[in-house]
Amino acid sequence: MHDIRLIRDDPAAFDAALARRGVEAVSARILALDEYRRGVATRLQEAQNRRNEASKAIGAAMGKGDKEAAEALKAEVAQIKEMLPALEADERQHDEAIRAELARLPNLPLPEVPEGEDEAGNVEVARWGTPRDFAFTPKEHADLGPALGMDFETGAAISGARFTFLKGGMARLHRALGQFMLDRQSGENGYVECAPPLLVRDEAVFGTGQLPKFAEDLFRTTDGRWLIPTAEVSLTNSVREQILDPAALPLRMTALTPCFRSEAGAAGRDTRGFIRQHQFEKVELVTVCKPEDSPAEHERMVAAAESILQALELPYRKMLLCTGDMGASARKTFDLEVWLPGQGAYREISSISNCGDWQARRMNARYKPEGAKRTEFVHTLNGSGLAVGRTLVAVLENYQQEDSSVLVPAALRPWMGGLDRLTV
Repeated sequence: MHDIRLIRDDPAAFDAALARRGVEAVSARILALDEYRRGVATRLQEAQNRRNEASKAIGAAMGKGDKEAAEALKAEVAQIKEMLPALEADERQHDEAIRAELARLPNLPLPEVPEGEDEAGNVEVARWGTPRDFAFTPKEHADLGPALGMDFETGAAISGARFTFLKGGMARLHRALGQFMLDRQSGENGYVECAPPLLVRDEAVFGTGQLPKFAEDLFRTTDGRWLIPTAEVSLTNSVREQILDPAALPLRMTALTPCFRSEAGAAGRDTRGFIRQHQFEKVELVTVCKPEDSPAEHERMVAAAESILQALELPYRKMLLCTGDMGASARKTFDLEVWLPGQGAYREISSISNCGDWQARRMNARYKPEGAKRTEFVHTLNGSGLAVGRTLVAVLENYQQEDSSVLVPAALRPWMGGLDRLTV
């Protein structure tokens, strides 16, 4: 959600920023609605003021015995009362129209975000680790995993495509990864562990930006709730409709939850294997902070996600996303892409975004700066720390052995009950 004052103050700059994201100019349409609404609001206020003045004058006229004047005033008040509902409805209708226009617009990219239409325009910022030199041809996880307990057939038989049944050591390795990440983020990296709801109401998914535009990417229950696509929804909305104590900021939260996505926008992509599932687990990171702190919190969150990959000794690269590849809620995003030797490519394993006040406006999440008379909107940030399934894929491919066994990374062994290798 955007502050309409940005459009009033500099409509050309607002349209230029949207154009960087491939969105057509909207300021003229929104300002026309706004001008009309403000005109209606003025007429409504004038009518209410006149009604109040006339109502007081009735008593004065009656006190003077001027019944004719009193009756005329009563008729005027009745006429005003009759026209007020129409003015109120007109104002409300245009308020909603302006809100709908603002709600459908993506966030404005920061100046340092590179131009680009799609992932080809992303910019590599850094790399960590050296891809392993295999003495054999490494397999993709979809070929390696089934013999080790990654059962695609049973998952599909039970639930359909994009579901997987994990068994034995594979299931334990998956659980170990999630627990390791959660302990690292809540311990060393200082994010407060949370166990949030997995079902949320319309206003929650609106608040973080999935509604109204991306409803097809979500699963909805028969009673109208939504299965969370990420714990970002629950964690971020924990501050909705609140005025936060500035002394309590920043709020840093983390959660390990199942996530559910229809993947409607990714039809035909990664249909083979464990990369893109309808149900998966993820450790999410969310920060709520003062506006001036969000750039530093963004870098801090990226480092927290990187710390997992480094502990697991998985080579990766850090990418600054271009204007055409960022999510709608983000004003700046870094992706971490892990090396998958079976595919011979880097693949996204974490996306970390600074959303500025875009989500906070939708949630009405504010704080009152010390000494200020008015409240301000907080800034929100979110990122994966990490996606458990994709990390499992990375471990399988990077730690595979020539006999098709998989070594357990040293950092995970305390969570594996002494198991140091998955074997066929």
